[in-house]
Amino acid sequence: MPILHRRRLGPYEILSAIGAGGMGEVYKARDTRLDRIVAIKVLPTHLADLIKLRELFTRCFDNAAVSGKWTTLDCRT
Repeated sequence: MPILHRRRLGPYEILSAIGAGGMGEVYKARDTRLDRIVAIKVLPTHLADLIKLRELFTRCFDNAAVSGKWTTLDCRT
């Protein structure tokens, strides 16, 4: 897993790696706008280019934002 420690992705400062698997890498980060800790998932290029997968992730996170339930996200289609 590439080390992105202290790098920035938009407003997010990467703090440490959490894990990696077939769907990408997950990092602990700090949202510099809201000053809170978040998890960032970085998809591999071959998956990020799949429109259906991007739509699934967008729908999943939009639903989580509306519901306010961030502890467990059910992103099944």
